[in-house]
Amino acid sequence: MTDMYDEKRVPDFALPPYQHEDHGGPNGLGRAKNPVKYLQSIEQRARERQVAVETVRLLRQDVIACYRKEGVNHYENCKEVVERYGRVVLKRDVGQVGPKWGDEGKNYGY
Repeated sequence: MTDMYDEKRVPDFALPPYQHEDHGGPNGLGRAKNPVKYLQSIEQRARERQVAVETVRLLRQDVIACYRKEGVNHYENCKEVVERYGRVVLKRDVGQVGPKWGDEGKNYGY
């Protein structure tokens, strides 16, 4: 039949951070030390970002469905769903898996 009403199966494990390759200069600018690894790390960061965005989208859909299902009682009955959504949204980079940065203030605009 349909699995629309079945319990959602979500894996409960954490992925390890990916290897990050930085630019080669002393202040983080200039040519990369290993251009291939640098491009692979940029691609992996883009993939992880897309997974984080889709996770937030799915959680938002759960909140909307709960609000519609519960109606005026959504304050009591949707509290756990909204708290789960809030915990993910308020994380830095929306809970995206990433490397340990040497300089947390550094941002390349990705």
